[in-house]
Parts: sequence; structure tokens; C-alpha cells
Amino acid sequence: MKVIKIIILFVFSAWASVAQQPLSLTDAISKALENNYGIIIAKGNQQIAEIQNNWGTAGRYPYINLSAADNNTYNILEGDDNVSNRFSGGASLNWTIFDGFSVKISKTRLEELENFSKNNTATLVEGTIQSVILAYYDVLLQKEQMATVEVVMDLSNDRYEQALQRKEYGSAVTYDVLQAQNAYLEDRANYLLQEVAYKNSKRNLAYLMAEPENIDYELTEEFEPVLEDYTLADLQAQMMENNKTLQSQYINLRLLENEIAAAKSAYSPSLDFGGGVSGTTTRLKNENADASWSKNASLYGNFTLSWNLFSGGNRKRAVQIAEIDRQLADVETEDIQHGLNNQLANLFEFYEVRKELLVLARENIEAAQLNLQISREKFESGAINSFNFRDVQQIYLNASQGELRAIYNFIDAQTSLLRLAGVIIQDYE
Repeated sequence: MKVIKIIILFVFSAWASVAQQPLSLTDAISKALENNYGIIIAKGNQQIAEIQNNWGTAGRYPYINLSAADNNTYNILEGDDNVSNRFSGGASLNWTIFDGFSVKISKTRLEELENFSKNNTATLVEGTIQSVILAYYDVLLQKEQMATVEVVMDLSNDRYEQALQRKEYGSAVTYDVLQAQNAYLEDRANYLLQEVAYKNSKRNLAYLMAEPENIDYELTEEFEPVLEDYTLADLQAQMMENNKTLQSQYINLRLLENEIAAAKSAYSPSLDFGGGVSGTTTRLKNENADASWSKNASLYGNFTLSWNLFSGGNRKRAVQIAEIDRQLADVETEDIQHGLNNQLANLFEFYEVRKELLVLARENIEAAQLNLQISREKFESGAINSFNFRDVQQIYLNASQGELRAIYNFIDAQTSLLRLAGVIIQDYE
């Protein structure tokens, strides 16, 4: 009995470990931001950019080298072999003191590259947040659709059972039974397909969170939209400040300005310093004499000033090309801003239309529910035939699915609008 109790306890614990766990939308987004494979890679690249953003990488600090050597020679001479040992060592320092502000220019470029990497990470975070929101509500959508299909399937099952009973008592014929059976089997098939769609949507959400599929979550959010009134002017202002595509373009503009400064710095002279110390100790031992030692040391420090006065016009052409690239980037920036404003206007209008469509869909489902209730009573009383009742069932199913799809479409439009405005990341970062 003790062994049986242990087995039962183990089975119960295993069942509890796979039981449904509550999952809110905020928790789903947090899991995705923590575990998503793409974000982990992007954050690693961002760390690399942060490490590279250093004055040493830019070339501010000198280079110091140490060296040591031991050279041994054995000379074979007639009657007077000798051995020499030569030990040498030294230290050298090389430092570019001035090179047309290229160090400062390089450091500025490294800072912008770090900002660019951070912005890439933020862009990926935005996309992940949007994907998780849509995947989360898609699970709720598929679940609600499955429940709607189940209602229609249950009605068809009741109708089929009633037809069987009526045939048994002689008040229905085989034709009526077959009609009811066909309707039930069709609804049953639709339910099974919807069940597969529901499971697939849950797998998709688990993948975005990088969670194993065997963890079954119970989504705690209601499948209801949050109706907000936005103004196009406010959204445009937020987009110009927060949109990640624009921010990347602004960083690109600063990098191109940095390229112009780097090209102009080639006109400046450069001042280098090279210094060091070296020493040598030599031991010479003849076969017929005592060893002799000699030592020497040297210390040096040299400054080198160089100035390229003419290079075949290469520097001038480099500056011209950098300035043209900057001008083209201005045009590209205007194009991006124009395109984003156009896209925002389209999304905003689409958002308003989907809000109206949601109201219409809810009015439609209310009428369809009332129609189904009345038609069921009429069908049971014999006032309408099975064909009329089946048509009403289809109307209810279409209206219910239409309302659910309208809710999801509204959430999709709202999420896209907030991402384009660059504010979707503020609530979940």
C-alpha cells in the first residue's frame, strides 16, 4: 500500500507540473523579451559595440612593446675556438600625438555605432512585442471561435438526436434524419479543424516566448479590445521622435557627417612620438683565455612631424564624395519621413474604420443571437423546417465569427499604429 501511495503521489505531481499555468499578456511579453533567440543575439551584438566604444580603440593611447633576445654563437677556429653569448632587451613607446583630430572623430563614430546597435535591438524588441501581442490574442481568437463552433455543433447534435427520436415514433422520415446527420457531421468536422488551429496558435505563442511546448498556459486576458481615441497630429509627433526607422536614419546622418570630418582631417599634419630604451650584454669566451664581458645601453626619443601637402587630389575627392553621400542621405531622410507619414495616415484611417466595423459586428451578433433563439423555439414547435433552422445556424455562426475577427482586426490595427508611432515599447520594455 505504501508503494501504491508513492506511485499515486508521483503521478499527481507529474500531472500538476503540466497543468495549466496562468499567463497574462505582460508575462508573455516579458518571457519573450527575456528568452527570444533573436533578442539574445541582438543584445550580444550590442555588448560588442559597447566594448568597442573605447578611447583605446579610437587610438588615443600609446603602444608600449617589450623585447628580449639571447643569441649564442660557437666559433670553431684552428687552435682557438670561442663562444659568444649576446643578451639584449628593450622597451619602446609609439604615440600619435596629433593626427588631425582623427582620434576624436573615431571615438564619435564608435559612439554612433553603439547607438545604432542599441536602436537595432530596440527595433527587434518592438517587433517581438507586436508579434507576441498578436500571437496572444490569436490564441484567444481561436479559442473563442472554437467555442462558437461548439455551440453550433451542439445544436446540430440536439437536432440530430431529435430527428432520431421522431423517426422512432414515426413523426420523421429517413430524409430528415440524414439532413440532421449531415449537418452535425459538417459541424463536427469544423470543430476538429478549429481545435487544430487553436493548438497551432498556442505553439506559435510558445515559440515566440522560447518556452517548451509541453507547458500549457491558461491565458488570463479577456478577448476584448481597448478602445482609444487618437489624434493624427499627436501620433505624427510621437512618430517623428520615437520611430526606430527614423532614429536609425538620424544615426546614419551623423555617421555620414563623421565621414566628412574624417575626410577633412586628412588635410592636417600628424605628430608622432617614438621613444624607448635598449641594452645589450655580450660575453666572449676564447678557448685559451678568460671570458670577457661588454655592456652597452641606449635611450632615445624622437618626434616626427609629417604633412601631406599634395596627394593627387585624392583628399579633395574624398571630401566631395562624403558631402554628396550626406546630401543623398538628406533626400533619403525626407523620403522616409514622407513614407512614414503616408503609412501612418493610412493606418490611422484603417484603425478608425475597424473601430466602426467592430460596432457593426456587435450589432450583427446581437441580432443573430436573438434570431437563433427565436428560430430554435419555432423549430422545436414545428413552425419552421430544418432547412430554415440550418440557415439561421449558419447566419449565427458567420455573425459570431465576424465579431471575433473584427475584435482581432481592431487589435491588429491598434498594435500596428502604436508600433509605427514608436510608443509600443514604452509600456513593456
